[in-house]
Amino acid sequence: MSDDDLEPLDPHQALDMWLDRQRAEKSEETVQSYYYRVRQFADWLVEDGITNLNNLDGRDVFRYDSDRRADGLSKSALNNQLGTIKLFLDFCVDVEAAPADLPAKVEIPTLSKAERANEEKLSAERAETILENLERFDYASRDHAMFALAWHTGMRLGALRSLDLRDCYLVEDDLERLAHEDAIESEALDDVQVPFLYLRHRPDSDTPLKNSLEGERPVGLSEEIGQLLQDYIEVNRYEVTDSEGRKPLFSSQKGTGRMLKGAIRSRFNIVTQPCRYGVCPHDRDTDTCEALEHGYEARCPSARSPHRIRTGSITHHRDEGWPPEVLAERVNATPEVIRTHYDQPDLLKRMESRRDYLD
Repeated sequence: MSDDDLEPLDPHQALDMWLDRQRAEKSEETVQSYYYRVRQFADWLVEDGITNLNNLDGRDVFRYDSDRRADGLSKSALNNQLGTIKLFLDFCVDVEAAPADLPAKVEIPTLSKAERANEEKLSAERAETILENLERFDYASRDHAMFALAWHTGMRLGALRSLDLRDCYLVEDDLERLAHEDAIESEALDDVQVPFLYLRHRPDSDTPLKNSLEGERPVGLSEEIGQLLQDYIEVNRYEVTDSEGRKPLFSSQKGTGRMLKGAIRSRFNIVTQPCRYGVCPHDRDTDTCEALEHGYEARCPSARSPHRIRTGSITHHRDEGWPPEVLAERVNATPEVIRTHYDQPDLLKRMESRRDYLD
């Protein structure tokens, strides 16, 4: 097709069309990240007088690239943004709105493995210290249960938020509920051991899983974590039903009755601040430190988000000898993704985990 055969299309209209297509295949969280990245590009085009994608050329793409670099974006951020814009332009070509050679002119920075992997994971040593402090000073609290479960399973924030009481199989009697809900013969559960959780994709009631139905899975728990969850449920869980008529595991007395993602992030940032149970390692005055103010917890250099806890957990599992293929099913990620984005090993510990193979 020649450029003369292109059909006029406004950048923002094209963005809406593309996002509608993405919603059929991607999680809403992924679609939102796509929206923010490409909306900036569409806004820039319109401000620059380009209101018809037919007129977009390689020089325009180059100028946008240069502007973003001038904004001080990291190489990793540029890789994400420009990679998404290239996907968008591929769509524009498919709908006959942009020149066929345009996507190839997007220069996406190439990242090394070290650059692709964010080094701000929560270390196993710090995780153990946090767990010890929670067990000693705040046993079976909501913070304790959430953090311990996130570290033990490596699950995503959305999965943690999605859990209901009925997804917890902590004692033998709970297996009867599983047999009833999933129409499983009781004999088929004879060899199934508790405790475990069963993650469910429930998009119609505000708790989708990142990989939709492919994210549904049972996740085994240790006896210790199972007991912790039982104690939390019996003593400290808020006995509420959310706005969807469900009983969330991590409930809240505010809002819908289920903790929001932002609230969970805030709690994890607070729990991972060293000064909460000791001395600040950053020589800050705890009377004036802004990271101790509500809403600013993430400004502590030691604070870690749920994703960094997931990264640290997956790395810890690998350091303990879990093969990527086995771990992949537990944390709902491909072995290649684990190796590329999450596998940030303690090299000495990893060497020791290989010693058995020497014999």
